[in-house]
Amino acid sequence: MNSKRKKVVIALGGNAINLPHQRGTFKEQYDHIRVACIPIMKLVRSNASVVLTHGSGPQVGNLLIQEDQAASLVPPQPMDICAAMVQGQVGYMIQQAINNTLIDEGLSAEAITVISRVLVRQDDPAFASPSKPVGPFYTREQAEEHAKEMGYAIKQLYPNDEKSFRRVVPCPYPLAILEKNIIKSLVAQGAVVIACGGGGIPVYRRDNGHYHGIQAVIDKDLCAAKLAEEVGASVLMILTDTSYVWLNFGKPDATPLVSVNVEALRGYLDEGHFLAGTMRPKVEACIRFLEAGGERAVIASLAEIAPAFEGTAGTQIVREGSSGRKVLKYG
Repeated sequence: MNSKRKKVVIALGGNAINLPHQRGTFKEQYDHIRVACIPIMKLVRSNASVVLTHGSGPQVGNLLIQEDQAASLVPPQPMDICAAMVQGQVGYMIQQAINNTLIDEGLSAEAITVISRVLVRQDDPAFASPSKPVGPFYTREQAEEHAKEMGYAIKQLYPNDEKSFRRVVPCPYPLAILEKNIIKSLVAQGAVVIACGGGGIPVYRRDNGHYHGIQAVIDKDLCAAKLAEEVGASVLMILTDTSYVWLNFGKPDATPLVSVNVEALRGYLDEGHFLAGTMRPKVEACIRFLEAGGERAVIASLAEIAPAFEGTAGTQIVREGSSGRKVLKYG
């Protein structure tokens, strides 16, 4: 591999695969992925070394609904197996779309999906308080039945709805990407690698050194940061449906951040500017990546991926900087 090639980990948001109002048919998902791959190819053509990761919340949710509805006919599979199945499903679609685009453009690179395991601690505090909703909604009676028969942790999400109960699972912190050496080797050979889809498959290590799956979901943004750290990426790009990180989001004085250093960004995080479940984990992931030695992190829209990679679009986040922050002014 050319030593001058800059390695970048790109985290695709859920809207790159499936829009909330859609059913999630294969055609809908593949069409979105095919369109999403067009701007990504700009980085491949620029000679960057690209590692892709992606969300898979709707796909895992649909799979768990299928498992729930067919439980009397086919034994349901544990969460780690479902995570592996969806990594293969979405990874295949991204791989197919990228490889077809590479063929159309006459480029010699190839895309490959690596089914990725992510190490977590079996005693992570998250296991004491499951918080991530997964699968279908249940009535109270169904929820109590699943809790008794399947051992599910159940949480009521909407107190006034008949079907307001849902299974919740732990969301532990990612410690290591077990396939990191394979990923690095493939990148060194010029491949576009798709890895750690949906936050990867959570596993823990027993005293004998063996790995075993565990019933949990890893935050996809924190996993992207760990992936970027472990493969030695210079840049982490988290692509979402907004062009910037915003201060006072949704308020009259909302202000987009153009550039910011870690110290200032952590201050905004502590002040509560970023909502849990949306922008907060993305900001936390960028901070963790930079504190682990990353050069630059970017939060931007998919359409602006090329200028964001060059540093002229999106919110650019660096470890240190004298200005602390730069914002856009309106009016």
